[in-house]
Amino acid sequence: MIEESRLRRIHFRAWHRGTKEADLLIGGFFDTYGHSWTEEQAVWFETLIEEQDVDIMAWAIGTATPPTRYEGDMMQALRKLDYIPIAK
Repeated sequence: MIEESRLRRIHFRAWHRGTKEADLLIGGFFDTYGHSWTEEQAVWFETLIEEQDVDIMAWAIGTATPPTRYEGDMMQALRKLDYIPIAK
């Protein structure tokens, strides 16, 4: 289990990206999956959020190919986009 203080730091960084679109994509992904991550998955996400928002968003929507280090189950989950809340 990931330490609660670490999860709070990751949450803050996931939701304070600079644009609303990036906040929804990256923050929404964290909110949906973050509390169930293994150590390895948390490290993957912490590494990912060091990247530029435009790159992360391009990888998530499929307009750019992510680096090999990000490919796998976590990227596939990020690409589903079903975790983004849609205002009604």
